[in-house]
Amino acid sequence: MLPLALLLLAAAFPAPSQPVSGPPTAEAAVPTAEAAVPAAAPLVPALATAWPVGTRRPRVTRGWEPPASAYGPGHRGVDLATAAGAPVRAVAAGRVSFAGRVAGRGVVSVALAGTALRTTYEPVTATVRAGDEVAAGDRVGTVEATGGHCVRPCLHWGLLSGETYLDPLSLLPPWLRSTGPSRLLPLTEPPPGTGTGHLR
Repeated sequence: MLPLALLLLAAAFPAPSQPVSGPPTAEAAVPTAEAAVPAAAPLVPALATAWPVGTRRPRVTRGWEPPASAYGPGHRGVDLATAAGAPVRAVAAGRVSFAGRVAGRGVVSVALAGTALRTTYEPVTATVRAGDEVAAGDRVGTVEATGGHCVRPCLHWGLLSGETYLDPLSLLPPWLRSTGPSRLLPLTEPPPGTGTGHLR
């Protein structure tokens, strides 16, 4: 009878396949590589054909400083030196998704055509309305004299994919990013027919 009772107990209470209690193993304590690596930022196509202010490369007074967390400190865009009243232009084609005031500042947001991206411009007095289609270079507003976070008038230019902030400068192709004011360079070769390398 005793062996039969033991068999019934074993069937009713099978041995656990893993320890029920005890310290975690080294493998359980170490996160996997997938868990430790944050999701990669979406690729940004270099589709801009113009800077949002100025006719040439404006001075970047403060660059993009991505925050470590959703509500952490940082700078979620770039500040471009400009003058109050300067025209603000769409850097690429799209549809105006917002034009109005947020926390006392004028804001224009443009959803870029064929992408999940949108650009933001502030502080701006809008000359467009939500739903308007804009082409690259079209005027969307003018820089407001006050309401920004710069000491002197500036345009804060942002880029988002969903709720994720990205570097708006990544929209610029290399040739546009490096465009600066023209300057004269010294001659390194003599003009044709002079026979000398010195200009007199």
